[in-house]
Amino acid sequence: MKTRNAYTTAIILVLGILVLLNFVSDEFFVRLDLTEDNRYTLSKATHDILKNLEEPVTVKAYFSEELPPDIARARREFKELLVEYSNLSGGNVVYEFISPNEDETKENEAMQEGIQPVVISVREKDEMKQQKAYLGAVIKKGDKKEVIPFVQPGGAVEYALSTSIKKISVSEKPSIGFLQGHGEPSTGMLFQANAALEVLYEVEEIQLNDTVPIPEKYKTIAIIAPKDSFPYTHLQRLDEFLARGGNLLIAINRVTADFQNLYGSAVNTGLESWLPGKGITVEESFIIDTRCGAVTVQQQQGFFRFATNVNFPFLPVIQKFADHPVTKGLEQVVLQFASPLAFSGDSSLKFSPLAFTSDKSGSQRAPLYMEIQKRWVETDFPVKNLPVAAVVQGRMGGDKQARLIVISDGDFAINGEQGKGQNLQPDNVSLLVNSIDWLSDDTGLIDLRTKGISARPLEQIEDGTKTLLKYTNFLSPIILIIVYGIFRMQIKRNQMVRRMQEKY
Repeated sequence: MKTRNAYTTAIILVLGILVLLNFVSDEFFVRLDLTEDNRYTLSKATHDILKNLEEPVTVKAYFSEELPPDIARARREFKELLVEYSNLSGGNVVYEFISPNEDETKENEAMQEGIQPVVISVREKDEMKQQKAYLGAVIKKGDKKEVIPFVQPGGAVEYALSTSIKKISVSEKPSIGFLQGHGEPSTGMLFQANAALEVLYEVEEIQLNDTVPIPEKYKTIAIIAPKDSFPYTHLQRLDEFLARGGNLLIAINRVTADFQNLYGSAVNTGLESWLPGKGITVEESFIIDTRCGAVTVQQQQGFFRFATNVNFPFLPVIQKFADHPVTKGLEQVVLQFASPLAFSGDSSLKFSPLAFTSDKSGSQRAPLYMEIQKRWVETDFPVKNLPVAAVVQGRMGGDKQARLIVISDGDFAINGEQGKGQNLQPDNVSLLVNSIDWLSDDTGLIDLRTKGISARPLEQIEDGTKTLLKYTNFLSPIILIIVYGIFRMQIKRNQMVRRMQEKY
């Protein structure tokens, strides 16, 4: 009887604890983050944005229900994120989830707000069918509105949400200038980078004046792929800008080549002579790398003519990055006719390489002729880790600290004329945008732009390792069950032996 009462008391206590935990979990949202990149830990930038909210922000999340598990996860993670945002903001983030698929009115509302459906494949009763799905959100504060049209599962959701809240919360965005007048592309030819930057900045095209300094409102100036010479007076304006603590991003083509005649030559604009005085030298050479992009070559075989891709070492694919906010989260940047960088300053300047070539790379001095179908050998790539991007920090002609980032390829983030240009891979765009963020924004939002799930492609694993992982995953549960069975059998056997003893 006493044992039964003890069991009843224990069950009541467990149920009471579960009810209490359920109540507490509703009031206080806590989760442990054991991921490699702290994916589920909100950044300091997000904390600062939410704690400085003075008026409520409303988030309407338009998410379909009954989605496949891998897509439904995006809805769950977005909701958990909003719970944390609401708690941190003291209730100033108010959210609501709406399922547009329930009726036509809600569906029209979602599309009018700027959220378009995506088509996904769903398995139902052993059949695959197409289904419309909504995964977006609208963030409003007063008469201001921002739209996240699509929440990418595993993407940088915190960055999208935090920047949207910040954008509708600030009254004036800081200005950044893209230099014009020396053959630089317009901001319209950088439409991917421009779209990302406009979230936090007023992106403006500016020209240097022979007598008037660069306006004070610009904290950062970007110089992208200039083709024409810089007059001495323009270089003076840049000197003054750095001396007062301004920041520069320079993506420079020190060399170029024509794919028609395959002739590579040096590019001279005056910047290559000005930069060594600021601590960086861009060498008059082409980087070559075994890790590279490919070009399409027409080949003739008998009566047939066909196209084939040939690796072209003059198009280095950069996969080595320093541990720096500018390159955090980047995995692969494709360059075109890049050059090595070297430090040319003194101890008053701090030089930090940001991106490097592979372990098998080299350089060839311009001018030169390029052979697309050349048979490259290992001795052609005698060096490793050549810097292709770097930052210099320190006092540059004044009493204030300045920052200068140089990337030795001016074309890596240029799309071309909008409507005709090509979309670039995200890391190319992120390198440019991260650089400007680090130079311009002190909030720390740069750390969120590439925050997400890092790719771990199995193609980079050797075949033997793949086989080992496959059989380990397959056999591990079976082995664990067998071991557990043997352990249980031994316990039972020991119990039987004890029971058979006289004193039992």
